[in-house]
Amino acid sequence: MDCNRVINAFEIVLREVENVVDDLNKDGAGAFQKGDYESAQGLIENATKITDFRSKVLALRKEWEDLFGTRIQRKPVSRKSNAKLQRGLRTPDNAFRRPILETLCELGGAGPMNKVLNGVAEKMETILNEFDRQHLLSEPHEIRWRNTAQWCRNSMVQEGFLKGGSARGIWEISDKGKATLRK
Repeated sequence: MDCNRVINAFEIVLREVENVVDDLNKDGAGAFQKGDYESAQGLIENATKITDFRSKVLALRKEWEDLFGTRIQRKPVSRKSNAKLQRGLRTPDNAFRRPILETLCELGGAGPMNKVLNGVAEKMETILNEFDRQHLLSEPHEIRWRNTAQWCRNSMVQEGFLKGGSARGIWEISDKGKATLRK
């Protein structure tokens, strides 16, 4: 019987729970920055429930390990896996500005995030390097350049080049963004 498969499953669950907690932390920080304290409070309550859930998963993992004693061999977690990418290796955020604006104009001024990012990928195909195309260590399902483009979008919203009040998952160019693109 391979008990390590169950331990590996616990590790996957715990990693995904950590991703959810990280997302809640980012959303909470954004809500605080916007002064939306009601939303921030709701996010805090959700984060508390999720951290309680994480504690239960940890307890279940420990219980499973105790059932099989020393027979379970955990793979050591490499500290290297948490290392950040060296500065200057990925394409900088600003390189995504024009492709985002151009793609949004081509889509009629607004579009779903994935459609926008697909257009950006086509425009930046020769610019994106091997580091941009890697998956993030913190979010293994996310490709680095897509994450960078989303951060660029966030900055562009704050600077007024994109609209911030669009429906969730929709990116929309503002008048300021259109004017910048015409220059």
